Amino acid sequence: MPLYYFSCPSCGATEELLVAYDAKPTCSDCHGQELQRLLSCPAPDGKSAGIIRSGRAQAAKEGHFSNFSRAERGFK
Repeated sequence: MPLYYFSCPSCGATEELLVAYDAKPTCSDCHGQELQRLLSCPAPDGKSAGIIRSGRAQAAKEGHFSNFSRAERGFK
């Protein structure tokens, strides 16, 4: 499921939710049911690999490997 940004016209809150495309989420602040899906910015062309590489290097430096695959973490 992808992440989507939503805005609530009732209270003005914005939030990022992990939902299916056809889901109808409610506002976590006011429980309004008229959330509007917002456009999100796509990743820039050709820079995703470098961003991932630097994120993984930072994670390894900090001692956590949550963004590594099971094989990369040494699990079978």
